[in-house]
Amino acid sequence: MENYSILGKILGVGAEVIERLDRIMSAKTGKKGVIDKVAKENEKTINVALNLLNSANRSTEHVYSILRQTILNHEKELIDFLKVVEGKDEFEKAAKLAKEMSSVKKGFFLKKKFAEEILRKRPSGNLLKYLKLKNIEEVLSKYDISEVFSVLRFIETDEWMHKTFEVAYSGLKAEDFEEREVEIKVLGPEWKSVAEKFVAKKHHNVSHLKEFGVIFLNPIKENIPGKFLRDFALIFHYFHEIEFYSKLFRKYSTAPDFAEHLKAFLRGDVKEVYEAKDGEWLIVQRYLAKENPNDARLLLPRINPESLHWMRGERDLTLFVSQEAKMNLRLWNDLDWVGGIFKDGKEDVVSFDLEDNAMSLVSFMEGKKDEFFNYHQREAMWTKIFSEYVGGEEKMEKLLLDNFDKGVIKF
Repeated sequence: MENYSILGKILGVGAEVIERLDRIMSAKTGKKGVIDKVAKENEKTINVALNLLNSANRSTEHVYSILRQTILNHEKELIDFLKVVEGKDEFEKAAKLAKEMSSVKKGFFLKKKFAEEILRKRPSGNLLKYLKLKNIEEVLSKYDISEVFSVLRFIETDEWMHKTFEVAYSGLKAEDFEEREVEIKVLGPEWKSVAEKFVAKKHHNVSHLKEFGVIFLNPIKENIPGKFLRDFALIFHYFHEIEFYSKLFRKYSTAPDFAEHLKAFLRGDVKEVYEAKDGEWLIVQRYLAKENPNDARLLLPRINPESLHWMRGERDLTLFVSQEAKMNLRLWNDLDWVGGIFKDGKEDVVSFDLEDNAMSLVSFMEGKKDEFFNYHQREAMWTKIFSEYVGGEEKMEKLLLDNFDKGVIKF
């Protein structure tokens, strides 16, 4: 029962929830001892990490502190490495380096000529006004379509975007897609004023267009320690999120209702399921704890595709090796799901995930010294447990792809 209790505390559920889950999933999958295995691996991994960081002190505050300091050191190593990467500025260098480091190269994406046709059929008044141009043909002759489509997200109104999306995407067919490389763009200086608004709203300078296979960087520098590594890691997450959706597009491309599936995927319409029977795992693609810490689904077994993208993205980032790089992020590899219970008067769950700790460092530097994050780690631990029951990462992804539109995986 001890391991049920430990993992229950880390996951924010009672020991009885973990015990029942283990009993049912063991019977349905034939996999015995999964919870014990995960709990032991979790404890061993924490000990290895803290030993590598020369931390004999296991108090909560000290562990938080040493993880923050490690993020700070590794961010400096990354920024130093960028100095030898070709590019006119830090953003171009980061984009070039991320593309080289990512294991994701190609995908199944909408043809770019389709984006041009959308603008011809539904000219963006705000875009023309911003660029001081008369018509869309002028825009297309002067600007890269990937950049134009990226900035539409923060130049146009929600009403225009929703109506354009509904009209333009309703008739899509498989032949409107093609296999091509994922593209990473740094937006040009002409978009600076709208880019600043996006960064102010989103608090990061990276975003993406799943259907076009485009990741874009707003070249707005944020000088708070932790933000550069936090956002650089986010690029790798987007590479893998784009790849996952590309697999969904390809899977449903031969279905008669392909366009409706596509629109649902892009809207994020994972079916909302609020209860799970024995042997059922919810598919939840949002971080519920960030939106509502009291969401009832936080007490249920679930798998979050976001944690799969983060796991793969952090693997690309942390295992990258270069003779020119005096940078070693290997410590963070496979720590995305790892969390420990530490004490400083009271018990706290400390995340060992790179992104959680980068975010905690940013908060610390902004004066929010009691703000710590572990929602990436918590979802990743659920995903780790699920993966152990079903036989690994690839089988887990197949189950996600096959059941994505249902909102639940049933055993």
